[in-house]
Amino acid sequence: MSPLLMAALATLAIPAGMTLLFGVVPMLRRTGKPAAILSILAATTVLGIAGWLFATWLGNPTESLQIATYWLTMGGQPLGQVGVHLDGISVSMLLVVATVAWCVQLFSLGYLSDEPPNGLGRYFTYQSLFLFSMNLLVLAPDLMQLFIGWELVGATSYLLIGFWYPKPAAAKAAIKAFVVTKFADSGLILGLMVLAVASGGFAWDAPITPATAEIVAGLLFVAVMGKSAQFPLHIWLPDAMQGPTPVSALLHAATMVAAGVYLIVRADPIFSAAVHVREFMTYLGAFTALFAAIIATVQTDIKKVLAYSTCSQLGYMISGLGAGSLLGGYFHLTTHAFFKALLFLAAGAVIHAVHSNEFTDMGGLFKKLKFVAIAFIFGSLSLAGVPGLAGFYSKDLILEAVHESGNHFALFALLLTAGLTAFYMTRTVVKTFLGQMSHSAEHAHGPGPSMTLPLLVLLVPTIALGWAAGPFATLFGKPYEFHMGLVGYTAIALGLGGIALGYLVYGLGALAFLPRLFKPVATLANSSVMDELWQSVYEIGGQTPSRAAAWTDRYIVDGLMNFIGWLTIVLGQQLRKLQTGDVQDYLYAVFGAAALLALFGGWR
Repeated sequence: MSPLLMAALATLAIPAGMTLLFGVVPMLRRTGKPAAILSILAATTVLGIAGWLFATWLGNPTESLQIATYWLTMGGQPLGQVGVHLDGISVSMLLVVATVAWCVQLFSLGYLSDEPPNGLGRYFTYQSLFLFSMNLLVLAPDLMQLFIGWELVGATSYLLIGFWYPKPAAAKAAIKAFVVTKFADSGLILGLMVLAVASGGFAWDAPITPATAEIVAGLLFVAVMGKSAQFPLHIWLPDAMQGPTPVSALLHAATMVAAGVYLIVRADPIFSAAVHVREFMTYLGAFTALFAAIIATVQTDIKKVLAYSTCSQLGYMISGLGAGSLLGGYFHLTTHAFFKALLFLAAGAVIHAVHSNEFTDMGGLFKKLKFVAIAFIFGSLSLAGVPGLAGFYSKDLILEAVHESGNHFALFALLLTAGLTAFYMTRTVVKTFLGQMSHSAEHAHGPGPSMTLPLLVLLVPTIALGWAAGPFATLFGKPYEFHMGLVGYTAIALGLGGIALGYLVYGLGALAFLPRLFKPVATLANSSVMDELWQSVYEIGGQTPSRAAAWTDRYIVDGLMNFIGWLTIVLGQQLRKLQTGDVQDYLYAVFGAAALLALFGGWR
């Protein structure tokens, strides 16, 4: 076996073994910090392997290796593979997952330092399981194994979001995330069924007709809408902020929600043939990007600002993929993974310092948390698409692709989103790090080394990754030439204008009427209104038919059976009167019956 394939299998075996070790040796899990250190060492090993694989593929970007075996048959035909598949796409995603997972685990060591030992051990057990699940998804040789990893990621997300399950809000958020994503996952299951019947397998490049591709891609995209929080299945993501902040960075900024985008990239041969589905993706992604950006402008919880920002940027990726930019969608997934993880962990350092998520308990923190503030500002600038930073290059690829597709609505929505993103991130920076210091902020303390080092690691790709777009593109076998057109200059102008306007409104206190313009729209679109809408859909589309079915079962089906039983009892009670117990009566009945039969036979 190739050393590269053995290394890839190790990225699965190491976190899986760590999870199993913590599971079968409870005393080890209950030690707290020793269990955490073991988990971090395992994540460090996986990161080292992923880095080596990535460096190898940069030297030979067209190489593709696979080791897999069939484990399922249908009608005697092999169906479904389990193993690992290595190419430019999977290796680069493996490095993204490993880097973010390592940073999150190391950051968690300081962030959860006050957690009881048993709770800390349980947390790192979930972290190891999550790393295994994501790697299983990323390295999947076909859609069947991806589905297994997909579901494991969902289950682990439920455990991590509800980590503080004694808190009712956390328990409800975990259940909500699980229910919404499982509802969407029904599309993935149905899509796999259609694909298996049409092609006899689950291959990424299954030979199917364009009509079948439309059906399969449409069903798969339903699952993507749930996992990657696209309207109207985005409702779980803001509530999922109830988990520890490092969990938010891991699940909802960098890796878990990106699994939907990765699915589209991986199954590009199917989606490329589904013209109508891709057009729908372009529209829906652009609408989600704008919709979530508007809501983010009025949030007062720093984590919810970042959560809605994640919805918005995922909309960018989906719209770009729908417009045909495989490189743009995937490159933005990569850059977003690093700068959004940086933003969430920096926000975690702020929350750890002031013990609150609300802007009212922050302000003036630049003096207390200089490095955290610098990291957050660079992450915000990259998210806003400021030239020279990573987010600028990946976002420009998407905008150019949407422009070339001729979809004017999507282009307008994404450009407007670019300005709004710069505006609400400036608002966040001002309310958190500038201005007057709150009482809580006066007692803020800086993060320790275990929380500072991950910020430094993530800061590097946040600044420099955009300059590596050329080598990154070779992993897709696609040329990359950066060029600035009218769309790119417009996006820059809107981004810089959003920053200036945000500072003018929130830093200098001018144009006080402007924030009020967003409130009516955001109120109509916030999570509680959407929850009520889904509740109405559930009641009308789910409970009403259920009540009708219950009435039919109770009064028609059960009623008919009860009537037959009642009739049998009544007739039996009348017939029992003929049973006198007198032999002479029975003889009379026999002779009478015989006489009637004789008369009836003679009459015929």
